[in-house]
Amino acid sequence: MNWENAILWFVVLIISLTVHEASHALFAFLGGDRTAYRGGQMTLNPIPHMRREPFGMLILPTLSLLMSNGNSCFGFAHAPIDPFWAARHPRKAALMSAGGPLANILLAAIAFAVLYGIARPDGDTARTIARIASVFLVLNVVLAVLNLLPMPPLDGAGVVQGLFPKSQRFYDSLLRIPYMSMVPFVLMLFVLPKLYLPVLRLVASWLPDGLRYL
Repeated sequence: MNWENAILWFVVLIISLTVHEASHALFAFLGGDRTAYRGGQMTLNPIPHMRREPFGMLILPTLSLLMSNGNSCFGFAHAPIDPFWAARHPRKAALMSAGGPLANILLAAIAFAVLYGIARPDGDTARTIARIASVFLVLNVVLAVLNLLPMPPLDGAGVVQGLFPKSQRFYDSLLRIPYMSMVPFVLMLFVLPKLYLPVLRLVASWLPDGLRYL
């Protein structure tokens, strides 16, 4: 296994998931729900997020690294919300749900700006920065695209339910289907690449060196 590459992917994933969940907690807090704030999730410290979701932030990333020989890493986390608050304030709940993917888009935009600014890196330091930025860009595009899918328990479903409250009945019926929580993992394996690869190719076409770092 390429341990240097594996550590890079793991660290980038932890940072990205932490920012994602902290963004959920922040938007919920601003909207009036203190649940995630009281639970310690409105922080950029990854430890509280790891304690709340050890499987998604430690075990699953480790397994994905081992299975990919250190070339990719994936995981998830979860920030708690008050369902009664979400029912009373559906638009605020929709914004809270969108907060996570928006945070990933922001991280991807920062990584893109770094890659664009470096252009054609010359020297070990510049190449290292470009490599780190490329992993941030790829991973956060994947997280944003996945979480925007309107399928529970992904964030896209929360956005749809907040904007269209009548859809709640439909999503409730979906959640009653056995093993429905496994659907996002199936999507991740078989459908997600067909969604995020075109986005990555488009983004890469805007960079001076195209797909060199993606």
